[in-house]
Formats: sequence, structure tokens, C-alpha cells
Amino acid sequence: MEQYAIGVDIGGTKIAYGLFDGEKKLVYKKKEPSNPELEAEPFFDQVADTVQGILKDFHLVPEQVRGVGIGMPSYILFEEGRILKTTNLTKIKDFPAKAYLVQKLDGMRVILDNDTHVAALAEHSQGAGRGFKHMIYCAVSTGIASGIIINNELFRGRYGWAGESGHAIITPHQGIRCGCGNEGCLMSYCSGSMIVKHIRKKIADGEPTVMTELAGGAEKITAVHLQQAFDRGDPMAVWAVEQMAQYLAIWLYNQYEILNINCFVFGGGLVHFGDRLFPRVRELFDEYNDNDLPVYFKFAELGDDFGIVGAAELLY
Repeated sequence: MEQYAIGVDIGGTKIAYGLFDGEKKLVYKKKEPSNPELEAEPFFDQVADTVQGILKDFHLVPEQVRGVGIGMPSYILFEEGRILKTTNLTKIKDFPAKAYLVQKLDGMRVILDNDTHVAALAEHSQGAGRGFKHMIYCAVSTGIASGIIINNELFRGRYGWAGESGHAIITPHQGIRCGCGNEGCLMSYCSGSMIVKHIRKKIADGEPTVMTELAGGAEKITAVHLQQAFDRGDPMAVWAVEQMAQYLAIWLYNQYEILNINCFVFGGGLVHFGDRLFPRVRELFDEYNDNDLPVYFKFAELGDDFGIVGAAELLY
């Protein structure tokens, strides 16, 4: 009997579903909006209802399905499947999501993990990390995080959220406070959301930038306006991209020194900075690195499907 798998990618604005056949081929996908105003139970009722609808549409019984894998931007106690907190779905916290969904889905197997881990599994098995025994997936977007593959297996740590390396502190009690609650973590200097806060601070101090005009006000500035201003040679934009490059290079080099993994795969919104950012990151990394052994910087290959692909990979 063919064993299908369902991968679910939960984000702050959407939920994506993928149905994979026994050869791991994507045979169906669907998207629907996520509602950040929902409490945990009605939120996961929606997920369960959609999964059951997919099974019904394809005339599948639970015995034909390997299970449901779910990736979401949460701190998750992996073994228990309990969500401790979710940054952009703030009402989903301290919730036994795995047990709840198993009950709603009549005993089907359910596995939950955070979105960076899921992306690492996807890119290692089917994307840019294919063929590497060790790999670090580098999520570079509104946040900064790592998914660590060691000996072809995902490393989760004791509680399940190994790889939150963007919150490593490098300037204690200095800089802008991050959502993690600390000042001076790496992410607070170079993520897409945090660099905008540095820009707004400079604007508030009276420094000029074309970004204010491009965005229609300082509070509306995003990483997209930063790219546009950089292309115009705006001094503040050039400064901001340089700061991002410096701290991203430090982040990568520290991981390289700690883990000695030589394949970094980048995914997320900051990838769109392209040559504005990553050649400089590489240049700075190479300045820190004092040997010529190969270190690979690669970009994710799976596009928008990485979340459902990785979620399904949890089941294998």
C-alpha cells in the first residue's frame, strides 16, 4: 500500500499544505490564510479540517498515510510536540499541539518542528545541500537562525531548538533590544527587521536618507527600500548593508569555528540582496578564516516549497 505524506508549513500570514506520494513527489499543494487572532485550539482545528479534506479529496484512509509533518516559527519541545511560544502567532503558546492533532486526526502520526529545522531537512535532502554529510541551513530574513545537519541527521539539542544562533550575544547590554529579550545579540544587528530599527534610530538623530522618501516615512521603511536606496548610493543604506555584512560574517565564522561544518545554505528574504550583500559577507569571512580549505556558500534551491517539503521529510 502506497505511503503518502502530508507536509504543512505554518507561517504568520499563510498555511501551505503539500501531499507527497510514496516517491516523495509533490502531487498536490494548497495555501490558505492563517489567522493570528485565533487561540491555539481553533487554529489547529483549521489545520486538522484541511488535512482531513485533503484525505477525503484523494480518497485516502489513514493507513495509506505516513503521517502529517508540520513546520512553524515556534519554540517546540520536540519529543513532546508542545509549542512553548510562537513569535508571529502570539496566541499559540504552551500548547500540546502534537497530542491535540493526533486526537483530532483519529490517531494519525504527527510530528512538529520549527521552520528553520524543516528548511534544513528540505535543502539537505532535495536542495542545495544534497551530497554534503554536514550542512548548516542559514535562515536570513526577518530573523536569523540555523538548522544544523551533522552526519546526515538534523541536530536538535536537548529540548528541540538547537540552532537559535542568531540570538548569541556579542555585545552584552549594548545596542537595540531584540525580540529574544536581550540587547546585543547577533540578530539585533543584521536581520531584515532589526536593521530597519537601526536606520530609524539614525533618522531620529537627524541623519538624512533617501529611504524616508522612498517609503513615504521612516516608520514605513523596509528591507526593500534599503535595497533601492543602496542601488542609488545612499550613504545610510551603504552603511546599513555594511553593518549587516559584518555581523553576518561574524555569525557564520563563529559557527564554522564551533562546528567545523563547511557547507552553508542561505534561504530567506535577505537572499534577495544578492550581490549587494553576500560577496562582502564572503570577503569578511575569508579575512577571518586563516586557511584555504574549501568552505561553500550556497543558496537554497527549493523556492516557496521548502516548507512543505521539509515538513514531509520529518516523517522519514
